[in-house]
Amino acid sequence: MAETTLTHTGQLNRPEGWRGIAADWASDQRAFKNVSWGKAMMWIFLLSDTFIFGCFLLSYMTARMSTRVPWPNPSEVFALRIGGTEIPLILIAIMTFVLISSSGTMAMAVNFGYRRDRRKTAILMLLTAALGATFVGMQAFEWTKLITEGVRPWGNPWGAAQFGSCFFMITGFHGTHVTIGVIFLIIIARKVWRGDFDIGRPGFFTSRRGRYENVEIMGLYWHFVDLVWVFIFAFFYLW
Repeated sequence: MAETTLTHTGQLNRPEGWRGIAADWASDQRAFKNVSWGKAMMWIFLLSDTFIFGCFLLSYMTARMSTRVPWPNPSEVFALRIGGTEIPLILIAIMTFVLISSSGTMAMAVNFGYRRDRRKTAILMLLTAALGATFVGMQAFEWTKLITEGVRPWGNPWGAAQFGSCFFMITGFHGTHVTIGVIFLIIIARKVWRGDFDIGRPGFFTSRRGRYENVEIMGLYWHFVDLVWVFIFAFFYLW
């Protein structure tokens, strides 16, 4: 295979034509040889998931802008009565704060994981899982509240019928991602606490010794879930 080489003057000697293109592709391939399969596959998965969430949000915007029926006002639909006063988006704001805070604890877990601090890594991962579970619990409360108020995938009492289907599809799909993340956070935290990554105990995610990179891979997934929620919050609740 043609390769780009250095001349005695220190300049790059790049082949011409198709051989030069092949050399460029080969150099890019070598640049990624130090990336583990686990991390590379996670990035590919997150890229594909980005397309799915992007299609959902684009469909939501298309449905909202194309309907002639007034779209429900999120400040009214997602208001919560506290002490006799309707507070708009208070539950959504708390949910957002909880999920964004979990990104901070996950980042610290990755940091302590690479320092081989098992105790702090496991505690921070479990704290991240607890915050994620809290988010899912509040989302379940939100769903229950809207369902009792008459919101359905085919209609709602506040306006355009598409609102219900968009709401349940987008938030449900995201909530499923958070739930899966909570489960895997608990699994990885348990393995960290037991020292599976230190002794290389055979099993799920621990086939080789010192694979603390799995904590980082889990962190990539969790940060992605948090980032997606920022877009959902902006497009669905603030627009």
